[in-house]
Amino acid sequence: MIELTHLTYTYPNQTTPILHDISLTIPTGEFLLLVGASGAGKSTLLRCFNGLVPHFYGGKFQGQVRVGERNPLELGPRGMSDLVGLVFQDPESQFVTERVEDELAFAMENHHFPESTMRKRIEEVLDQLSIAHLRQRRVDTLSGGERQRVAIGSVLTLQPAVLVLDEPTSQLDPQAAEEVLTTLQKLNEDLGLTIIISEHRLERVAQYADRVCYLPGNGQPLSIGDPRAILAQTPLAPPLVQLGQHLQWHPVPLTIKEGRRFVATYSFVKKTSPTVTTGKMPVLQNAIAIRDVWHAYNGLAALQGISFNIQAGEFVALMGRNGSGKSSLLKSMVGLLKPQRGTIKMLGLDTQKTDLLELTRQVGFVPQNPSRLLFNETLAAEIAFTRQAHHLPAMATADWLAQLGLSGLLDRYPRDLSVGERQRAALASILAAEPQILLLDEPTRGLDYLSKEKLTTILQALCRQGVTVVMATHDVELVARCAARVIILGEGQVVVDGPTRQVMTESLVFASQINKLLRDSRFLTVEDVLGN
Repeated sequence: MIELTHLTYTYPNQTTPILHDISLTIPTGEFLLLVGASGAGKSTLLRCFNGLVPHFYGGKFQGQVRVGERNPLELGPRGMSDLVGLVFQDPESQFVTERVEDELAFAMENHHFPESTMRKRIEEVLDQLSIAHLRQRRVDTLSGGERQRVAIGSVLTLQPAVLVLDEPTSQLDPQAAEEVLTTLQKLNEDLGLTIIISEHRLERVAQYADRVCYLPGNGQPLSIGDPRAILAQTPLAPPLVQLGQHLQWHPVPLTIKEGRRFVATYSFVKKTSPTVTTGKMPVLQNAIAIRDVWHAYNGLAALQGISFNIQAGEFVALMGRNGSGKSSLLKSMVGLLKPQRGTIKMLGLDTQKTDLLELTRQVGFVPQNPSRLLFNETLAAEIAFTRQAHHLPAMATADWLAQLGLSGLLDRYPRDLSVGERQRAALASILAAEPQILLLDEPTRGLDYLSKEKLTTILQALCRQGVTVVMATHDVELVARCAARVIILGEGQVVVDGPTRQVMTESLVFASQINKLLRDSRFLTVEDVLGN
């Protein structure tokens, strides 16, 4: 179905190829998982399949790409659109209409499909992705996860033979991610659809793949083969695979079901509890006080009577289904939304009475879309602008820039970076202001396991210095590693509020892989097990 021969590609104004001498064959009907570090070239490779690279991005292209009997280099994206469906990392970038149902119909209208066909396919996609309740909604009122599912649906309506997805679950809650991946598996098995997925949250998708393709980057040759074999060789293995390797389980498990076959032969669950790293400093005072907060969009309730306190230096994770109110709550906390009822005080400042500029001197906010924070010519200029805007002296390259893997990117144009690199760049631009409260909305989107490790180290160090961190995320593995407390929202209300270990152990959905495997509050991470 797909043949890549000696593919090399270099972006404009760059001297080093992002893809170097890649040869790859993908047979019809394969479910292929593409993995690699942030910035290794995974998104670039995916865009070669439909001609976006090089037609849209320019640059220097060498080698050949064949999809079926077509040449993307000759036909371009329009000539490939009915054969290859591409879902971007950033769903907002591919929306062209205002309403969900119109977005699902748009591509079919451009291909002059009969109205009866369009109606039928729209209904099928709405049901497949469980988004029928969104059909009349405006796209700009959807949560990040809802937008991602609509983006997938808009591509599926064309019923392409090849479906290419760039981190399709990065903004989905665990249940929604499982539903989407199950749908893709069904399309693959029942219809023979060739599916190629790039993903960092490998614990979600590894079990569905026929093969895994590891793209190391830096000009190194790719590796492709059986998922167990390839994941066991990479530094990006999910927690269950890491544990299986350390304990010498053979074959290495990819699912909780497979892992439980080994658990009965080990007695580690009966040993004493490991030391708990909470990411929380001694209690000083309430940094955040929220009382009976309500907010609605055009009559649709997003927050309904939210109340809680967060102490200085505490690390709190906000979790919940897509559309549960997490992003709305963060925006309210930083003053971008004004509650229609209730009060929010950040370091004693009432968000409804405090000027937004004054509030942002104390509160840093990294939104889901990092590009909204990046507008200077270089990352160095971005950080310098932040320091100047907050009347802070110029700073030398800080250790946390190196920890975020940004030291070598300071002269790059931020919007030319990969999604994961932009996410880290946006975080750096906010950290440069030295906020006392840090609000993060899905901060691990586009980040590999190693980058998340570095992010964890930075955030925990900030908490020890007294910075309060509130993070809205679906990344349960990150929460297990660094959050002291979890608040789960549902329908705009606080459903659960408690210590991370307790909340995860009592949840069937919002639990880490290791906790699902052992169902013991002492064990959330691989380190918890190995250190016991």
